Amino acid sequence: MIEQGQKLPAATLSQLTKDGMVNHEVTELFAGKKVVLFAVPGAFTPTCSEAHLPGYVVLADQLKDKGVDLIACVSVNDAFVMKAWGEAQNASEIMMLADGDASFTKALGLEMDTESFGGVRSQRYAMVIEDGVVTLLNVEAPKEFEASKAETILASL
Repeated sequence: MIEQGQKLPAATLSQLTKDGMVNHEVTELFAGKKVVLFAVPGAFTPTCSEAHLPGYVVLADQLKDKGVDLIACVSVNDAFVMKAWGEAQNASEIMMLADGDASFTKALGLEMDTESFGGVRSQRYAMVIEDGVVTLLNVEAPKEFEASKAETILASL
């Protein structure tokens, strides 16, 4: 599993924008920026939709006031689902990124197999990234939701 102080691995994440599909190289997307990246097991799932993403939507301005340049959400879903979920959650300040084949999640060592629920998905986590280097990594224990919530990350900045 990736650790604090390590650079993010090279990977591609997708985003569906009003102009079409955009493939972002992670190393380029996060270069020269302070980023809060949080991951959820699945878009439109209960904790993700009722608490995790909404917390970042509500606290986006406060996170940016602490010097965060970009807030991004990633999930092992496709870009169409991530765009629809972001719109349904009024997440205009959050970059909704898709890791459709879980390659980024696997490169981080943060995948989990949910078997018949949805196969390989991401563990729930949040990280602070500064110029491509992980400076904070909070991975949730199974069935927990505290370490990766927006309030916890805001308090750590």
